[in-house]
Amino acid sequence: MKRIITTHVIRNARIPEKLRLAVASDLHSAPYTDVMETFMQCDAVLIPGDLVDRHRRDNRNALKFLQEVPEKVPVFYSLGNHEVKYRHAAEYIEQVEKSRATLLRDESTVFHGIRIGGLSSRRKGPPDTDFLDRFEKEKEFRLLLCHHPEIYRDYVKGRAIDFTLCGHAHGGQIQICGRGLYAPGQGLLPRLTHGLHDDGKMLISRGMTNGAKPRIPRICNPCELIILELVPDEGGKTNESGRSEAADGLV
Repeated sequence: MKRIITTHVIRNARIPEKLRLAVASDLHSAPYTDVMETFMQCDAVLIPGDLVDRHRRDNRNALKFLQEVPEKVPVFYSLGNHEVKYRHAAEYIEQVEKSRATLLRDESTVFHGIRIGGLSSRRKGPPDTDFLDRFEKEKEFRLLLCHHPEIYRDYVKGRAIDFTLCGHAHGGQIQICGRGLYAPGQGLLPRLTHGLHDDGKMLISRGMTNGAKPRIPRICNPCELIILELVPDEGGKTNESGRSEAADGLV
């Protein structure tokens, strides 16, 4: 499956130092060793949900990821719908907590002067808005991992949160003139499938793979690994985004 590497540069006066972050969304327990070198060239790996796939017979690649990647580079992990609906969720979360990955379940931590928060998916009902209330009052540059773009739209947008990373939509599966055909939680012709939105305050990953049971195949919609560069503001420069083709990606 073809995958692209997309680089986005975010400039803000509240970012204390330059950071290079890999955004590994929606891996769905697929192989990942081909991107280990890229991970190791980054300051941290961010997972905004769905490292596991609840439809797979086993999630050996997700468990291997937890054993291997955090030993080489810091990993910050927020839960998506596949984690919370996984039939072995309790046992899996225990494995996450035993690893060196930082699990952010409606909580936050400081890394190199920025505040990274994780808004967990729920099986039903709204997200933890009390956490969001606390998070937007933190003094550092606030970077939120929020798996669902529609949750961002309904509960995060308009808050004093500097930047949010989402996934879940898989780029809309089939892209027609830059518009996705379908996304869970948004239905047909969704508006929030990939790229920057909300005046550059929210970024949606197309996801690193397709999942074990895709309802719709990907067409004109490659998987992607996002590289997010956070840069201290240097006097009014605008944010940038670019794209470079990678080799054949995950299957």
